[in-house]
Amino acid sequence: MPFRDRVDAGRRLGQVLLPLRGGRVVVLGLPRGGVPVAAEVARALSAPLDVIMVRKLGVPSQQELAMGAIGEGGVRIVDETVVHAAGVTASEFARAEDVQRVELDQRARRIRGNRTHVPLTGQTAIIVDDGVATGSTARAACQVARALGARRVVLAVPVGAPGTIEELRRVADDVVCLETPAFFSGVGQWYQDFRPTTDAEVDRLLAESSGAASSGRTVVVDPVGTDREIDLFAGSLRLAGHLTVPGGALGLVVFAHGSGSSRHSPRNQAVAEVLNRAGLATVLFDLLTGDEERDRAKVFDIGLLGARLDAVTRWLRAEPEVHSLAVGYFGASTGAGAALWAAAEPGSDVGAVVSRGGRPDLAGPRLRDVRSPTLLIVGGRDGQVLELNRQAAAQMRCEHRVAVVPGATHLFEEPGTLQAAAELARSWFLIHLTGLPVGTRADPEGLHRSRADGSQAQDQAR
Repeated sequence: MPFRDRVDAGRRLGQVLLPLRGGRVVVLGLPRGGVPVAAEVARALSAPLDVIMVRKLGVPSQQELAMGAIGEGGVRIVDETVVHAAGVTASEFARAEDVQRVELDQRARRIRGNRTHVPLTGQTAIIVDDGVATGSTARAACQVARALGARRVVLAVPVGAPGTIEELRRVADDVVCLETPAFFSGVGQWYQDFRPTTDAEVDRLLAESSGAASSGRTVVVDPVGTDREIDLFAGSLRLAGHLTVPGGALGLVVFAHGSGSSRHSPRNQAVAEVLNRAGLATVLFDLLTGDEERDRAKVFDIGLLGARLDAVTRWLRAEPEVHSLAVGYFGASTGAGAALWAAAEPGSDVGAVVSRGGRPDLAGPRLRDVRSPTLLIVGGRDGQVLELNRQAAAQMRCEHRVAVVPGATHLFEEPGTLQAAAELARSWFLIHLTGLPVGTRADPEGLHRSRADGSQAQDQAR
């Protein structure tokens, strides 16, 4: 499986398409699965993101055979050769078009909402999907984009059936496909995670691309940044890490994992992806060396872990890619204690701390010295840890909040609970690292309404 998910596929596709950056380019995702891929391509190319709404018109007696296509703006494509060979009458074609036009308009209203499409006249239209099997939708999209005035049409997909890719070169000016496996039975087989993309996710990605915040300033998350393994340093000690910097990054979140975990934690990686999509850079790194991880005393030495996190943060402030970004900490389990310990260091200017299923109580007397706005996210079914978080919050004098995710246990393994925690973290960091006010898309949970006098509040995350 060459692709972890659609985001991974989009990032890799974006790198290949970098030569198109700087031109008159519009990136068009095919709803719904193509939009997460297209969003990453648009970031890489600093290009506007839109969807292209098309419907194939199938021959009445053989629906899989396309006799034409329709698109928004009244675009109508007719394949006269197929129409003639299949003996399709004008009235049959019109009935097929009427049916598909209703479906197209309904889907367009549902997905696009009040947003108008990005003009294609004179532009290079890069049409992106998560893969192609038969290619009928991709073919229709290329034809519609050209009919809408695109000067050049590029079809870009992570994976496709070899024969289909060759056929599509006839309708697109260029076809970019990363993988053309000989044994191709379906797009989904080439992804580890191929869960359906929802209309809500499409709406969010389009809104994030347009990037307007109600604070009166525009936040655009577009150019490609960095996504690579790195070595970080705590003094002379080298530690392995992974750095992701979306273009136009708004802040930097450094992760501190819990005992028995590492920078490869799938839960922390999932949270990091949500933050990356919101324009936040992330660093996941191993707090201990391989030899140190075998020493259980070091695994639970919060003072050591906190000092290590503080040292790595100081080193990051000298790195050109992230030196100008406000820094936040995300801690899980014992890592939350380390994050709060580091945030309490004299001279620390950490902008925000978020704990997920954490043990903030392990920071002990340092809790009273934390100045960073802190969000403590706990599962509603994680009773003992929830009580420890409430006790820790009672000792804090900084702005703080306890957010309870209903139905979640300690590891947030229940459906939707990790996503809820990630969205809470995203809002907290965007508010406190960028200064976005209450009422923006960055604060859908109303987290900024927590009281700055240090009193404890509780939020029920949905």
